[in-house]
Amino acid sequence: MSENINVALIGNPNTGKTSVFNQLTGLKQKVGNYPGITVEKKQGVCKLPNGTKANILDLPGTYSLNTTSLDESVVVELLLNKNNKDYPDVAVVISDVENLKRNLLLFTQIKDLKIPSILVINMSDRMSRKGISLDVSVLEQKLDTKIALVSTRKGQGIDQIKSLIADYQNLSNTGNLDTSRIAPEYFNQLQKAFPEEDLYKLWLVITQDVNFLSIEKKRIQDATSFSTKSENELKKLQHRETVLRYQFINNALKETYKVDTNAATGFRATLDKILTHKVFGYVIFFGILLLIFQAIFDWSSYPQDFIDEQFAAAAEWMKSTLPAGVFTDLLAEGILVGIGGIVIFVPQIAFLFLFISLLEESGYMSRVVFLMDRLMRPFGLSGKSVVPLISGTACAIPAVMATRTIESWKERLITILVTPFTTCSARLPVYLILIALVIPDGSFLGISYQALTLMLLYLLGFGMAILSASVLNKILKIKSRSLFMIEMPTYRLPLFKNVAYTVLEKTKSFVFGAGKIILAISIILWFLGSNGISDQFKNAEEIVGQRIENDGLSPYSQNYIQNNIDAYLASDVVNDQDANGESITQLRLELAERAKAQEIASYKLEHSFIGYAGKAIEPIVKPLGYDWKIGIAVLTSFAAREVFVGTLATIYSVGSDEEETIKNRMAAELDETGRKPLFNLASGISLMLFYAFAMQCMSTLAIVKRETNSWKWPMLQLVFMSVFAYLVALTAFQILN
Repeated sequence: MSENINVALIGNPNTGKTSVFNQLTGLKQKVGNYPGITVEKKQGVCKLPNGTKANILDLPGTYSLNTTSLDESVVVELLLNKNNKDYPDVAVVISDVENLKRNLLLFTQIKDLKIPSILVINMSDRMSRKGISLDVSVLEQKLDTKIALVSTRKGQGIDQIKSLIADYQNLSNTGNLDTSRIAPEYFNQLQKAFPEEDLYKLWLVITQDVNFLSIEKKRIQDATSFSTKSENELKKLQHRETVLRYQFINNALKETYKVDTNAATGFRATLDKILTHKVFGYVIFFGILLLIFQAIFDWSSYPQDFIDEQFAAAAEWMKSTLPAGVFTDLLAEGILVGIGGIVIFVPQIAFLFLFISLLEESGYMSRVVFLMDRLMRPFGLSGKSVVPLISGTACAIPAVMATRTIESWKERLITILVTPFTTCSARLPVYLILIALVIPDGSFLGISYQALTLMLLYLLGFGMAILSASVLNKILKIKSRSLFMIEMPTYRLPLFKNVAYTVLEKTKSFVFGAGKIILAISIILWFLGSNGISDQFKNAEEIVGQRIENDGLSPYSQNYIQNNIDAYLASDVVNDQDANGESITQLRLELAERAKAQEIASYKLEHSFIGYAGKAIEPIVKPLGYDWKIGIAVLTSFAAREVFVGTLATIYSVGSDEEETIKNRMAAELDETGRKPLFNLASGISLMLFYAFAMQCMSTLAIVKRETNSWKWPMLQLVFMSVFAYLVALTAFQILN
């Protein structure tokens, strides 16, 4: 069997490159970053008809090899460097049948790099509807390549791509154009200075922000055998090159590509007018958001309750089945409960990614970006800033990375600094548990109060990002400006396979990314909550027993006993004799013993290592309506916001009744008076506002440092967002309380 070969998937954005990648690789794919930079690297494996394995690399989308962003530079540097382990044996260029002319600009550039290239023309199922006819065989001759006509929606043409890749050694590796025609004398001098190098590769090294092998740009510029040109002169030559390429492309398509102008084309234009309307566009967008948040609460409630109950049952089973001891306590009260605090939110997070993926796949998200550009401009942001702000609803880290497409440094910096205000999926578990605890049931115009609260939190984050951008635009004295351009892709029905891969990959990334942190923190918290050196901790049973003997059980314990008895009396299995007989007495004794055990556990927790740490920071968080337990959760959630729920789940589970779910434990917590719930409207709103504005994510700080190449900006970000969040939460609690 032949050795593995490297295949690069290259194409303009919105040509269906990801769909082709998914069809070729299936689930045999992985996502990472290129070494040293924050550009996403997507790889997969495909088995070819001849038994060869192809390593498929899905390169970032690019309109041409004339780079304007870090993403595009990655493509150029890979294609120029034969020493790179990912250097392609064959390039598969993905194009869209409706935008073939524009897509061929990139194809001719790659072909001129002498890389064996295959042209994939995607969305062929739309040809008849759009009145497009294509003579594939003649176009193959004109472009000196092999063409695969593909419809990823119908699964057509994928086998042909595999066959062409397997036969890549028979592909032509000659270029399409002689680029030296744009300035013959200059290119002749360049070739004489570096006779061993390919002329077009040298041209790319000179004009792009990249290095090629051992030939550094400075070395080329310092060469004495040819005169260097200014940046403006090089830009003019690039423009000439583009004109030359389009002349070649027009000539190739003149005889091979026909479009019937009478074919139905009005639907897209009509829909665009509605969806991007200056009034109705916003109404439709906010309506869609409302439906999404309503669905997140309604659809996910059943699997969430099931998961919550199963984790509580599993912890109880461990306690009753495994030998009593430290290891069993660690499993049941530390690891299992901590992880359960995150897994319970998988349904909501999966639904969020599902809806985002559907909006992107359908082509609607590009209309949202265009629509929101009108809103962004008065605040000093580029329309391209909307992409990071919207993608920030998934995670701030890739959202900050997405700012690389913004050419203006000032606009890019402002976008980086304000993006963490956007509500990310890590905040979702915090919001969901708090909303369920403090926002009452009910609805307004068919939309539940809980869904409306969640939407308001999202809008609040986005509004704060816009307001902060406006302030920064006035404060930062950086002169730069860029134009906003965005492509409107064709409307299409989302591909189930693409949506499924996206939801699976994003949800898995969230769970495992957060899981590592939560597992470590849960173990640490369990240890700190289960151990102590004070006399109060060591003698907790005697101290609490003596207090109960003198003063009786606490008001909370008495309510706990009475509520359980009332529930028993209201059940169908109770008869009059039971209600007045020994069964009630026995139940009351059992509940009293359980309540006593819980009071002992609570007393030990308060005097454990974590209890003393919490008491130390309680004066800081008490004005916000939080107790020391919430203070610990806020502190640990700096590692990742979603750790908040896992931390409370771990703290509340230490020595407690394992049959209770996380939500029930939190709902049962009382404030210091022992008369009202700790998680009430005032404290709940205060917490939600704190998490809406605070920079509770060290990973985001690290990526901001990496993108700005300075600790100055992330530190300013951390201080401002933390102080602002504290003041807003303080104000909200004091007013509502």
